[in-house]
Amino acid sequence: MSTFHVIGGKVTQDVIAASPSRILEIVRETYLRHSAGETVNPNSYFLRFPDRPSCRIIALPAHIGGDQPVSGIKWIASYPPNIERNLQRASAVLLLNDAETGYPFACLEASQISAARTAASAALAVETLSEGDRPRKVLFVGAGVIGRTVSDFLAARGLSVDECMVHDHVDGYARTFASYVSDTHGWNARHVPDVDCALAAADLVVLATTAPAPWLCDEQILRPGQLILNLSLRDIHPTVMIKCNNVLDDLDHCLTAQTSPHLTEIEYGSRDFVNGTLADVLRGEATLNADRATIFSPFGLGVLDLAVGCHVYQSALEQEQATEIPGFFPELSRW
Repeated sequence: MSTFHVIGGKVTQDVIAASPSRILEIVRETYLRHSAGETVNPNSYFLRFPDRPSCRIIALPAHIGGDQPVSGIKWIASYPPNIERNLQRASAVLLLNDAETGYPFACLEASQISAARTAASAALAVETLSEGDRPRKVLFVGAGVIGRTVSDFLAARGLSVDECMVHDHVDGYARTFASYVSDTHGWNARHVPDVDCALAAADLVVLATTAPAPWLCDEQILRPGQLILNLSLRDIHPTVMIKCNNVLDDLDHCLTAQTSPHLTEIEYGSRDFVNGTLADVLRGEATLNADRATIFSPFGLGVLDLAVGCHVYQSALEQEQATEIPGFFPELSRW
């Protein structure tokens, strides 16, 4: 409580790169704890701008209980026009608060924490939801930071990829991504300009776009046994969603904010198309139809940012890489 630390992006990056499997286990544990009611995860708050409708800043408050309780909030900006300036679309910070006093005790660069928890949940979904042999043909739609981080976590978990296809509305981004996974992971990767043919061939589809509305519709056929990671949440039309197994990370969070699951609920007037949450599947409490494709739609829970952020914080302290700010709170005593 009496100290305050700042953890910069390079330290965060190094901790994440050194511990992808540990982060995946943290995400697994947090999903199960969240499902068991041991967390508090309010709705995210969206700050939007009338003159810049594509931009937003989101506040994700959260609390994790148990033996080592902690609270916190991620403040993440998503500005798609940044790409035109050769800037990353997203930037973020994470504040950690002492659960007993409420005092903040750390501020972390969090865009990488956000990407890592998303990638860890994606890799966990692949390990949990893939049928039979693990996916051999992978399609990434969207060649940004999220897709790249997902590839890192899949490779770290030993996914053997025979063919990696990459599609992006900017061909140069797709080619750069394909070169990255070829050089870094040794995958046979290539840019694919025709997304429809690639969708038909892939065992695993990673949707990580900035699309504001659904584009994957009935003309683009999904096969039984395919796994689609709906990470960007707004790519899939309700008429496709309704024909697939649907696994979410949290029902109430996913079924809001005009996501594909939310639009499907509105279109069909029911939540019956949802098979359950990933935690339900992990506990063996959800049944999937083997004759359908499976879609995993993670809204991105603040408790995941909090759990991964605490791991980064503890690792940085142990490695003496956290920067203490002396006197951040000048007066702790009331009198």
